[in-house]
Amino acid sequence: MTTREKYVPLVIRISVAFLFLLSAVAKLYPSPYFAISTFEVKQLYPLGFSEMVAPYFSRILIGIEFALGILILQKNYLRKLIIPATFLMLAVFTTHLSIVTFQDGGNSGNCGCFGSLIPMTPIQAILKNIVAMVLLVILMKVMPKKDESKSNFWVLSTTTLAFILLLFMLAPIQPKSNFVDVTGTEPEETTPIETVAPIKTDTVVKAIKADTLKKVVAEIKDEPLQKKSGYSSYFASIDKGRKILCFFVPGCDHCRVAAKELTEMKAKIKNFPEIKIIFMNEEADLIPEFFQFAGAEYPYKIIEIIPFYKLMGSGIDTPGVKYLWNGNEIKFYYGITDKKFNAAEFKEWVQKPYAALNKK
Repeated sequence: MTTREKYVPLVIRISVAFLFLLSAVAKLYPSPYFAISTFEVKQLYPLGFSEMVAPYFSRILIGIEFALGILILQKNYLRKLIIPATFLMLAVFTTHLSIVTFQDGGNSGNCGCFGSLIPMTPIQAILKNIVAMVLLVILMKVMPKKDESKSNFWVLSTTTLAFILLLFMLAPIQPKSNFVDVTGTEPEETTPIETVAPIKTDTVVKAIKADTLKKVVAEIKDEPLQKKSGYSSYFASIDKGRKILCFFVPGCDHCRVAAKELTEMKAKIKNFPEIKIIFMNEEADLIPEFFQFAGAEYPYKIIEIIPFYKLMGSGIDTPGVKYLWNGNEIKFYYGITDKKFNAAEFKEWVQKPYAALNKK
């Protein structure tokens, strides 16, 4: 056996194994449950995974990453199964990243391949995966061929199952009853029908009259009736008057541009709505730099990644700009595709009277 046949395959196997193990370990940083939950919210929920399926799929996926990182260093079914499976996983990841990058039309943010341990843009991740796939193709060509008919399949299955179980042990799936909603209150309990006291007719009439009176007053003032938006736990006055609530990530270029456009708009329009910002707790140290780019500072709160995305809504991404009036959602821009923030259009929205907005 020549030096090339002996050492080149070994170097490639160690390199690819290192990438897979690093990727799996990084997805558990800084703590397994928090990191995996972040991975689910940022990577799986946008793909349509439900809150019931995502926790299981994420742990299985990371467990398989761990297993492949180990199995590519052993000899059982290496050529027939392990190398093709490793190549296939890289190809799937690369295809997904390519589609997302093309649809979003940008290369900003952390793709999550190495979690929050090593931030990596989608393009960087795609290039990394392509290099790994090229290495696997070279490995198939230079690795000495051998009869794998006597390989032990139990090594593969036991290793894979062991790592998957390990992930479920490190980050147990929490029952839904342990969670509260984004406002920090438990869901309201329903009262059994048979225990509900009869409603008096005069009480109903008074309620209808009061509601009608509120509507008349609102119409005179040309504004919507006040309601609870669900954001009062972050900003006490958010449901009074006209407000702009923004969902931003400090290091997001698109978020910075939207904030700058709002600042420029505020300088030109009289009685511009108050601007409030909810920042996702990722690269929070960049907030001063964010405001410097925006040209002004605004009241803000910082919340963790999972509550942040739950607060925005399922399948919704940053930057988010929501126009509220007395707690009512008038307009909501989000993401960087068809629903993205449109400064020219938004300028019209904030200058229109409420009666005119209702006709849109």
